[in-house]
Amino acid sequence: MKPQTRLLSSVLAVVLTVSAVVAAGGIPASAAPTAPVNKYVALGDSYAAGQGGGGYTDSCLQSPNGYPALLDAVKGTNLLRNVSCSSATTIDVTATQLSALNRGTTLVTLTVGGNDLNVAGVAAACASADTVACGTAISAAGALLGSGELAGRLAATVAQVAVAAPNARVVVTGYPLLFAPSSNVLIGQVNGATVVLNQIIQGVVAQAQVARPSAAIDYVDVSDAFINHAIGDTDSWVNFFGPDAFHPTPAGYQAYAAAIRAVL
Repeated sequence: MKPQTRLLSSVLAVVLTVSAVVAAGGIPASAAPTAPVNKYVALGDSYAAGQGGGGYTDSCLQSPNGYPALLDAVKGTNLLRNVSCSSATTIDVTATQLSALNRGTTLVTLTVGGNDLNVAGVAAACASADTVACGTAISAAGALLGSGELAGRLAATVAQVAVAAPNARVVVTGYPLLFAPSSNVLIGQVNGATVVLNQIIQGVVAQAQVARPSAAIDYVDVSDAFINHAIGDTDSWVNFFGPDAFHPTPAGYQAYAAAIRAVL
């Protein structure tokens, strides 16, 4: 047999052998690239824990209907740790929750600031008939907002989260307006305080983006999602009675999760 003929025969034999093995399943086809999984840690207060969602699993009032659990159910997101806790303030987050973060964390959510401002307490006072208590609560909240102290606390918290999880995308949320638009001046003041709180949180995030251009830090506004779903609306996504008053219902937390997913 001529050398060229022997070479062609050898090549043909190899091709036929490989084809037969592949057909029999001996050589697996290349798998499609696997999308990276978000290694997720949830930080924050009662809104992060899911208070109002029911079915609580611990003393922090974490709920399976809260937005961390809802995000965990999304393909590509793995909730490694949820250290959010009802009543947590910015000081609590920095003192007790940051240890849950590390360089391997790739997604962090944070909802905090409402307890610093005592939003639920202000809302409760102003929803009652006690106008004096309402006025006192609003004055205290206004002083904290106007002094810049709350902005400083929030800025320090966001900065420390970014340092503790340097490879993570950090998503900081705002709060919904609790009451439907009303001619009641006091109710309007409560909503107004929440608007200012959200503006401060958004401003802090914007400053963090400038200070740390290499970091991925986003603000998520949920107020639009709750339009026509506040206390006083026919289909309210905010609890009004009992120990969970002024916290979202399960439907409200679904709105939170959807708003967060929109930026991811």
